[in-house]
Amino acid sequence: MIKHIVMWKLKNPVDAPHFKAELDSCRDLVPGMLKFEVATRTVALEASCDVVLYSVFESSAALAAYQKHPQHQYISSVLGALRDSRSVLDYEIIDSH
Repeated sequence: MIKHIVMWKLKNPVDAPHFKAELDSCRDLVPGMLKFEVATRTVALEASCDVVLYSVFESSAALAAYQKHPQHQYISSVLGALRDSRSVLDYEIIDSH
């Protein structure tokens, strides 16, 4: 299982709801996407980013399919202009049960 976490700092934090809505259009794009959650910062809580994506894929092949999907490619290009920075962490979870 692969967890894919991405955080964005936006040029203008007011764009966060729009950014989230666009990202949400990538939910369920490919087989093997097990979880897809997009959130925006909560004003009263500590945050160093404006938007976060938490997603889980059954395999690295499923993650690669998501990243190559035309909808994901399109959304990435559209949202790229709104972001100041992007951080990502992909990591593998090995089920020992």
